[in-house]
Amino acid sequence: MPRLFSIIAFLLAFNMAHGAQPAGKQVKLLPKIIKKAAPAVPLIMKKDTAAIAVRYFDTVKIQALKKQPEFQYNDTVESSPSLWRRFWNWLKSLFKPIKIGTNVSKFWVVFGYVLKYLLIIGGLAGVVFLSLKLAGIDMLNVFRRKPASANLEYSELFEDIHEINFDDEIEKAIAQHNYRLAVRLLYLRSLKHLSDADLIKWQPEKTNNAYIDELSNSEQKRFFKTLTLQFEYVWYGEFAINAQAFNKINTAFTDFKKSI
Repeated sequence: MPRLFSIIAFLLAFNMAHGAQPAGKQVKLLPKIIKKAAPAVPLIMKKDTAAIAVRYFDTVKIQALKKQPEFQYNDTVESSPSLWRRFWNWLKSLFKPIKIGTNVSKFWVVFGYVLKYLLIIGGLAGVVFLSLKLAGIDMLNVFRRKPASANLEYSELFEDIHEINFDDEIEKAIAQHNYRLAVRLLYLRSLKHLSDADLIKWQPEKTNNAYIDELSNSEQKRFFKTLTLQFEYVWYGEFAINAQAFNKINTAFTDFKKSI
């Protein structure tokens, strides 16, 4: 108790010594603590004394990696043009304008173009002629080709199949080794057999395809179409055949006759 009274008395005395404080202000009993700024420490740059090992790219290995398809990052990889594309590129280059100086007269300009295109046409004609020659086609006889001669007593265009003795004529052609003519007679005899069976209506001006279309039996039509192709190949193509090839064709015509 005595200590409590001492504290109260001390506070009253302190209040009276400083007087009353204005309203609205708080009484600060503790003194302000002022912090002093620390003295500035100078910056010191430290040098890196570590040893540096310089490394370089291996150019040989880089080139090897570039050639690998796994490292080709292009969206479209240009491949080398084909021989056909090279040919067309070369052909287009032939038709490019001729570079001629400005002081050249028009006559020489026209003469240069005419000479250029004549050389181009001559070169292409030579290539075509050489290709046909290698293929065994004689261009000199294409436009002056004579019609095939049958050596018969009747006309080839207006022959009447109902007036021909096919057995005698075929034997005569075989005896003369004229197998092309024998094949033609075999084909005409087949037309006669079809006409006699009322499977076709024979007329001299009809084509071979017309007779094929008149056949209603699909198997018979296929068989006769094959014989027609063989006949046209031998007769109109003027391909020489030997006895062995003729025997195979003769057997085919015989089998067709049995199917009628």
